[in-house]
Amino acid sequence: MSFRPIFESHPWDDVKASIYAKTGADVERALAAPRRTLDDFRALISPAAAPYLEQMAQLSQQRTRQRFGHTVQLYVPLYLSNECQNICTYCGFSLDNKIARRTLSSVEMLAEAAVLKGWGYEHVLLVTGEANQTVGVDYLEKALRTLRPHFAHLSMEVQPLDQEDYERLIPEGLNTVLVYQETYHQDDYKKHHPKGKKSNFHYRLDTPDRLGRAGIHKMGLGVLIGLEDWRTDCFYAALHLDYLERTYWQTKYSLSFPRLRPAEGMLQPKVEMSDRELVQLICAYRLLSDEVELSLSTRENPTFRDHVVQLGITSLSAGSKTNPGGYAVAPESLEQFEISDERSPAAIAAMLRRQGLEPVWKDWDATLTALAR
Repeated sequence: MSFRPIFESHPWDDVKASIYAKTGADVERALAAPRRTLDDFRALISPAAAPYLEQMAQLSQQRTRQRFGHTVQLYVPLYLSNECQNICTYCGFSLDNKIARRTLSSVEMLAEAAVLKGWGYEHVLLVTGEANQTVGVDYLEKALRTLRPHFAHLSMEVQPLDQEDYERLIPEGLNTVLVYQETYHQDDYKKHHPKGKKSNFHYRLDTPDRLGRAGIHKMGLGVLIGLEDWRTDCFYAALHLDYLERTYWQTKYSLSFPRLRPAEGMLQPKVEMSDRELVQLICAYRLLSDEVELSLSTRENPTFRDHVVQLGITSLSAGSKTNPGGYAVAPESLEQFEISDERSPAAIAAMLRRQGLEPVWKDWDATLTALAR
């Protein structure tokens, strides 16, 4: 069982042409449908849907409240290392960038954790560069064992691993893994990843299948918006999500919307996505799936985040630092990318409350998950 045959049965040029061929009538049919298909999703992300944005936003907000209530999960990334063996054209940690490299020790992890606990966080996303020798499975296992006693929920965004590696880490407290394809355009993927294990397009594409077989509780998908035509790339993410939800139905899913941000040595976006287009995409994903969690990071500016949080977003990062040791140990080390929303977690929580939303620092407990199994 693999997503790859489904992916290969949808040629990029055909998908792109079908999206841009959608009409207003197609959009209206999609909006009226009681349960939307992937073809409806093509209509909702098409240029023809732009005049229907207000209607999409209203429907998206209604469906989000029905499924998730008025809660918004707060999480924070904890960068453990900026060491990386890959060359990526868009990342500050790229191997060809001559920067000081740093990997946190267990003592330093705990110093960072103390700051995050002081802010109220129970949900932490562990992030590293992709360096198997330095931050491989042994290091990740050690990090989980170090931090598990201090947090209720540990997620991870690191290099793709083999199935047996995930099976080794899940008992150590690993709840969620985020793995973004970056772009589903295979030729452009190679251009942006010319060196390192990440250059293997298919190994990365198969990662969610390995996670599903390993029995992960939740996985996160997405593309790096700006590398290619965003409408086409995001259709493939929806196609991937649809396959995963049907195949690994016991797993929960989330989608993120990272737009290219400035970073050391980084390229300029090939395709610009406007704020209105990002709102359109968020609403289209919500109208496709009631269950998927939609996450928005501090890449986006405060005004945009304040407005869009009502329309379908279910989780926000706050107070983020994108450099290893950024909270306490080494605040001046190089960031992976620049943050746009620099408000504190307390300020974000206050913003949510002003909008009638409830900030959630801890939305589940490991003992409850164990009982459910």
